[in-house]
Amino acid sequence: MTADACTAQPARSQSLLLAAASGGAIGLLGGMIGLGGAEFRLPLLIGVFGFVALQAVILNKAMSLVVVTAALPARLLGVSYDQVTAEWLVVVNLLVGSLVGAWAGATWATRMASATLYRVLAVLLVLIAGVLLVTHLGDFAPLALDGSALFAAGVVAGAGIGVVAALMGVAGGELLIPTIVLLYAVDVKVAGSLSLAVSLPTMLVAFARYSRDQSFAILAASKTFLVAMALGSVLGTVAGGLLLGVVPEVVLVPLLAALLVISSVKVWQH
Repeated sequence: MTADACTAQPARSQSLLLAAASGGAIGLLGGMIGLGGAEFRLPLLIGVFGFVALQAVILNKAMSLVVVTAALPARLLGVSYDQVTAEWLVVVNLLVGSLVGAWAGATWATRMASATLYRVLAVLLVLIAGVLLVTHLGDFAPLALDGSALFAAGVVAGAGIGVVAALMGVAGGELLIPTIVLLYAVDVKVAGSLSLAVSLPTMLVAFARYSRDQSFAILAASKTFLVAMALGSVLGTVAGGLLLGVVPEVVLVPLLAALLVISSVKVWQH
């Protein structure tokens, strides 16, 4: 890990009100399309609040954990326990890959030079933009896989999602939900709950790996900032969920994808 990843600090003059408000705005945007908004929060942590790449990823991961945990009760109310437990093999299949991917992704992030990590994050932001467009505006059918082929595809997909989630500090729902629908032909509402069951342990594994790095100290150094932005993110996500469908996806999703692409350019040039 490079020295600048340990020593660079955000400007102390940054307002906690701004942190809460920006977290709320991002949560609102993400909630309106059924996501937590972590992919939009990451470039903000870098470009507006001045955290270096690895610090931003660790902070984003901590806030993603808070948002996902807060989302669990709402998911349990919307989808019955029996519907979720009936698909427990899906969760196990994906976790076999995602836990390994999360540890590997977090390890790579801590060993990359900051300049390299900025570029990796920029590419991943473009990837997420493309996934948003395809999954929300495209028309696709589940793959006809079964047996060992399905298990292998689940492990590979889980590993890839685990790596991306660890590198970006996100829960990975934007990748997990369409993967569950495509591979296992599960209803999208049930897929949302299953994605939480996969992403929570996956995030904890990445978090455990990050805790072994010096940059993990950013959580203690910025705890008031973290609380303010996490609280704003949770409230914004709840509000966005209540407004789900108010703005047509054909309008909202391209705007959000464009925002991610613009953010990726800024992160690349950081």
